[in-house]
Amino acid sequence: MDTADHQMIADAVRAAEAGTSAELVCVMARTSSNYEFFPLVWAALLALAAPWFMIEFTLWSIERVFVVQLVLFAVLLLALSVPAIRMMLVPRALMRKRAHRAAAEQFLLRGLTRKRDRTGVLIFVSEAERYARIIADDGVAKRIDPKEWRAPVEVLVRHARADRIADGYVEAVALCGRLLADQFPPSSDPANELSDSFYVI
Repeated sequence: MDTADHQMIADAVRAAEAGTSAELVCVMARTSSNYEFFPLVWAALLALAAPWFMIEFTLWSIERVFVVQLVLFAVLLLALSVPAIRMMLVPRALMRKRAHRAAAEQFLLRGLTRKRDRTGVLIFVSEAERYARIIADDGVAKRIDPKEWRAPVEVLVRHARADRIADGYVEAVALCGRLLADQFPPSSDPANELSDSFYVI
C-alpha cells in the first residue's frame, strides 16, 4: 500500500466517525512474528539427517561429510529464511495465535482503552498470516453482539487474499461505522480522542 491508500483509509475512518460517538482505529501488521525459530530448526534437522545418506551412498571421508553438512545447513537456513518459504513452515494454529496476540497488544498500545465512554474499536489485519480481527472495548461489547463483526472481518480477509487490503479496510470501516451509528449516535461534544491515522507496523 502507498500513501494514497493510507489517506483513503484515514478518510473512511473520518467519514464513519462522523455518524457515531464511537471511534475506530485501523492497524495493519506486515507480520505478527518473525518466526525465526522455524528455518533454524528445519535446517538443523535436515543437515543432521544428511550425513547418514552420505555415509551410506558415498565413500567420502568423515571430514568431507562434515564440511558438506555445514554447507548444507547454511544453504538451507538461507533458503528457508525467505519470507514466503518461512511462512509455509509455520503451523496455521501458531500463526493465528501470534496474530491474535498482536491484535490485543495493538488495542492497548493505540489507547483504545483510554476513550472516556469505552467505545473504541480496533480493526486489525496481519498481512502475512492473512488474519483479521475486530476488537471492541467494553462500552461497545455490551451493546453490539460479537457476531455482528463477522461481516467486516470476512470483507477484510477476502480483500487481503486478493491483495486489495486498502479496499478491504474502506469497506470494513463503512460496515463498522453503520453498526456503531445505530447504537452510538454522534454526541453533542464530538471530541476526536483517537487518531484517524492508518498505522502500519
